[in-house]
Amino acid sequence: MPDPQPRKQAPDATRRSQRSRQAIYDAALALVAEVGYPKTTVEGIAARAGVGKQTIYRWWPSKADVLLEAFLDLSAQSAEQAGAQPGEPYALPDTGDLAADLKGVLRATVDELLDPRFETPARALAAEGLVNEQVGREFVAKLLEPQLQLYVDRLRAAQDAGQVRPEVDPRIALELFVSPLAQRWLQHTGPISYDYTDTLVDYALYGLAPRA
Repeated sequence: MPDPQPRKQAPDATRRSQRSRQAIYDAALALVAEVGYPKTTVEGIAARAGVGKQTIYRWWPSKADVLLEAFLDLSAQSAEQAGAQPGEPYALPDTGDLAADLKGVLRATVDELLDPRFETPARALAAEGLVNEQVGREFVAKLLEPQLQLYVDRLRAAQDAGQVRPEVDPRIALELFVSPLAQRWLQHTGPISYDYTDTLVDYALYGLAPRA
């Protein structure tokens, strides 16, 4: 005879796992924003996320790894909201107008740096990286360098198009507009705005352009 009772579907372990990961990401970013990196603990993250401590240690070896991955996830969400396709490599726009492309990206960066969701945990991680060499190295390797490489790739494309002098080192050139913005943001030496980053690009490209 057929079973009159509908059978319950087995729980979706993958979906449950992803929900747990997202809860851990959110908890880690919230805690580091509230109490700072030194006072953030795996136990605190677990309690806030509603998971066991061993769940976190099963996926990450330390709180630094949790926070860095949480920040990467937040950045990926931001990129998707800006139009990037999930799973596809992100690249800076290349419309043929280098100035416009750089200004657009830096304006988006200003928005991100002024968004409390990004600003507070980013400041906490950056500050900890100054006194904790391991965290600093991971912060640079996992978060900063991949982003800087996007500028390198865009500047190399501009060199190929004859918009930037061929002898220019793109890795040094990008610091003409990225580093001043980072300094202002980190040290509060001045306001950051679209006008400011547009001006940085104008000044930098004047120095990078081919000589007549």
